[in-house]
Amino acid sequence: MAEKKTKKKSFLVRMFMDQNDINEKSIVGFGSFLMMVICLGVDIWTGFHGQEMPINQFIYDGFLWITLGSFGIASVDKYLSGKTPTKEEEEEIG
Repeated sequence: MAEKKTKKKSFLVRMFMDQNDINEKSIVGFGSFLMMVICLGVDIWTGFHGQEMPINQFIYDGFLWITLGSFGIASVDKYLSGKTPTKEEEEEIG
């Protein structure tokens, strides 16, 4: 249990360092996408049970723009930095 705690702490410490290997934009984009999927799942579930769950369109659109913005900025950042993917990254993609 202690080993798991140190790994989690290590990730959080690395994420907030100035020089790190973690793409914060992708983390924010994934979190926002996950919230969109959860909202959609809850909406579908409540619809099947005959209840209405009004999701504020403003909130959903906010998550949508955060997701698109985060992944878009991360993609542009990757393109402008001129980094070529390693063999391991290429194998993960396809």
